[in-house]
Amino acid sequence: MYDLIRRIAAWLWQVFNPGPGMRRAGSRPAEPVLARRPEEPRTTTPWPPAHRSPYGLNTPLDGSANAVVRPYLLEDEHERARQSRRRLTLVLAADFGIDLDQHVVGAEAVA
Repeated sequence: MYDLIRRIAAWLWQVFNPGPGMRRAGSRPAEPVLARRPEEPRTTTPWPPAHRSPYGLNTPLDGSANAVVRPYLLEDEHERARQSRRRLTLVLAADFGIDLDQHVVGAEAVA
């Protein structure tokens, strides 16, 4: 016999596995049980206001009223101002003969 194991397995499957749907033995469609909800008085609750997006406003923006500046440009200007103050401090210290190593914390141990 050809594929004896597969044929036996298929026969056992058909014998012991119940068929789908209406072919099952003793099965009858169950009557649906309808549960009634108790009647509650409907109260009218106010709905929350609709969400308004800040991007969907009807008033157009005035472009000339806002100064558009890139943040990295501001940081660059601040860094240049700090650097110029440091240079001025070094020049004044050299002119008046001030030893800056005494004023820097931790520098006297190295000098």
